[in-house]
Amino acid sequence: MERLWRYPVKSMLGEELGAVAVDERGLHGDRVWALLDEQSGRVVSVKNPRRWAAMLGFTAVLVAGEPAITGPDGRPVDAAELSGLLGRKVSLIAGRPPGATIERAVPEEVLAHGTEEEVTVTVNEIGWAAPAGTFFDFAPVHLLTTSTLDRAVPQPERYRPNIVIRTDTDGFAENAWVGRELAIGPELRLRIRIPTPRCAVPTLVHGALPRSTAALKVLAERNRLVPLEGMAALPCAGVYAQVLDPGVARVGDAVVLR
Repeated sequence: MERLWRYPVKSMLGEELGAVAVDERGLHGDRVWALLDEQSGRVVSVKNPRRWAAMLGFTAVLVAGEPAITGPDGRPVDAAELSGLLGRKVSLIAGRPPGATIERAVPEEVLAHGTEEEVTVTVNEIGWAAPAGTFFDFAPVHLLTTSTLDRAVPQPERYRPNIVIRTDTDGFAENAWVGRELAIGPELRLRIRIPTPRCAVPTLVHGALPRSTAALKVLAERNRLVPLEGMAALPCAGVYAQVLDPGVARVGDAVVLR
């Protein structure tokens, strides 16, 4: 295992870790909180960048079991200030409400027209395979390999993984892992569920990282997969996983594919 991240607040930047406990709810403290758009009643997601791209200027870290948020200027931000800073009434919530939905812009249209133009936006329920109350898009652990980063854009922060695994193979190595088990260190064991479909998020400004259309364009050209039966072929990078056996994930841990 090469790198490790968690994101306490959905759609904000997160924190890089050296070690963290992982159980059936994912990495401790990961995506436990989110903002709720009080006008639409939907969970705030940067997957609709025309409305929420500014979220990636905020960073959330876990301090004494609670999210500590800083703004683009590095200044601590109280949750009550977020509405004014984002230009829309929002509230910080813990625990995904039943039937929670997000807005998702069609990524190909964002590539073609940019983040400021109106594009088609779909409304999707989140957390199909996620533990109750969490704000994961699908399953609780997202893995990415260095082989995939070498083929796409070598900036893992754009793809918001939990775990980056060093691999020596060429191409999109984790495509072949779906349905298999992954052992990390002496205890942690995961089941790989599906490839991770990518939206417009990797192309956006992430803190100090500038906009990069290549982060999605390469995937659209080279790695279109069908994540679930009945879905169209989508640009993918990485895989989603569920936790079979809990444990502590540590940078430097051996990773074994079974």
